[in-house]
Amino acid sequence: MTDANRVFIFDTTLRDAEQTPGASLNVAEKLEVAQQLARLKVDIIEAGFPVSSNEDFEAVRRIGQEIEGPVICGLARAVAKDIDRAGEALKDAPNPRIHTFVGTSEIHLKGQMRKGQEEVLKMAVAAVEQAKSYCDDVEFSPMDAARTEPGYLFEVIEATIAAGATTINIPDTVGYAVPEEFGTLIEQIIAKVPNSDQAIISVHCHDDLGMAVINTLAAIKGGARQAECTINGLGERAGNASLEEIVMALKTRQDHFGYTTDVVSQEIISPSRLVSRLMGIAVQPNKAIVGANAFAHSSGIHQDGVIKQRNTFEIMEPKDVGLDDTEIVLTARSGRAALRHRLQALGHELEQEELNRVYEIFVELADKKKEVFDEDLIEIVGGDPGESTDHYELQYLHSVSGTGTVPSATVRLRIGDQTVQQAAWGDGPVDAAYAAIGLACGTDIQVDNYAIRAITSGSQALGEVTVHLSRAEEKVRGRGVSTDVIEASAKAYVDALNRLVVKSVKEEHQTV
Repeated sequence: MTDANRVFIFDTTLRDAEQTPGASLNVAEKLEVAQQLARLKVDIIEAGFPVSSNEDFEAVRRIGQEIEGPVICGLARAVAKDIDRAGEALKDAPNPRIHTFVGTSEIHLKGQMRKGQEEVLKMAVAAVEQAKSYCDDVEFSPMDAARTEPGYLFEVIEATIAAGATTINIPDTVGYAVPEEFGTLIEQIIAKVPNSDQAIISVHCHDDLGMAVINTLAAIKGGARQAECTINGLGERAGNASLEEIVMALKTRQDHFGYTTDVVSQEIISPSRLVSRLMGIAVQPNKAIVGANAFAHSSGIHQDGVIKQRNTFEIMEPKDVGLDDTEIVLTARSGRAALRHRLQALGHELEQEELNRVYEIFVELADKKKEVFDEDLIEIVGGDPGESTDHYELQYLHSVSGTGTVPSATVRLRIGDQTVQQAAWGDGPVDAAYAAIGLACGTDIQVDNYAIRAITSGSQALGEVTVHLSRAEEKVRGRGVSTDVIEASAKAYVDALNRLVVKSVKEEHQTV
């Protein structure tokens, strides 16, 4: 690949994505994300909008000084004070860029700017010249370029390149463009702007109509060599073009596009998860590349195909984006092939007859649960996972906890033919409930492990608790489900107690 085939990746997660409502980051968090972006090897990091706040100024300043590798960019309107502030923030950065912009569409000129074309053209040129006094690397954006009259757009681009802009960004600011026309617009800019070869043509697409990524790819085919994007596609309104989708589209379909990037795709998952956590915005499960289901298969037909030959149903390998492996999700739709595959991974090689027996139990369990986990399979292979007893039954549970309150719990258990009630306190409501159940049972039982997960979504999600108990050399696992996690925890403990009873009876019979 030659330089002509290279696409520069301009990441604006710390500027445009941070404008997502509720997603603002502090300086330390921005630095943490910037470090991940540097490991990802993006070419440019747009670190913020220095004039917007003292914290944004400080973030741009520190990222410029501390992050090695990428060009560090600060945004500025075509206003003198903005550019001065950006220049000041970036003065100690080894690789600084100032990105300045002004609206150029008739809608923006009349509706927001209240200025004419000639006045805005002069503002654009003056802004680039001022930015050039701070650093050699200057980017200019004619905002709302996709809705700007082409003749005027070409005039603005030519003038700002002549003034010293090294990158010209063509924004589809409101996500209005469609791929064919946007790709053609880039081709026209390159063909009709005499000095277009003196600057890199960039694009910045929004996703209001769900076409940010395909518009970006169409622009690259049209001659753009810089893609502006964000981690997880976050940003104003419906968001920006997704970095991971652009990078992996170019990598996976290089036969079609013929372009490459310097991004280390194996690092994609880490910043995706970091940004999601710090901004508090979950990635939708079916999100391309980084969604929880992107490399997960639950259909029996798909699972069988992927197990036999990955590319039957996967066009990328999970390791290419930083994941360990394909996820085979065991549900009621899974077949024997997927079940055998998972059991083999757990160390169980079953003959066909035994596999058929386990499969029947598996299907019955899968009909009751959304997903069957490794713990379930281990129990199925060792015997019916439903094999238990009702020796212990939770009849009543009341717990109290809160700030300034000692957590306590009261339980009433039926133990065989007797009813026993006990109360206890603990480090938290679960610990208190377990202490009360332990007192009621009168046995020395150790809690070895405790885990909780949501098995449905929403504020009233079902919580599934798994608890591991041990008594002397005996070890069992119990499970409980409820919308109340304290109740689910108590049910899991009681389920484990019943399994202890079954296990003890079996061992007695074997001894006899």
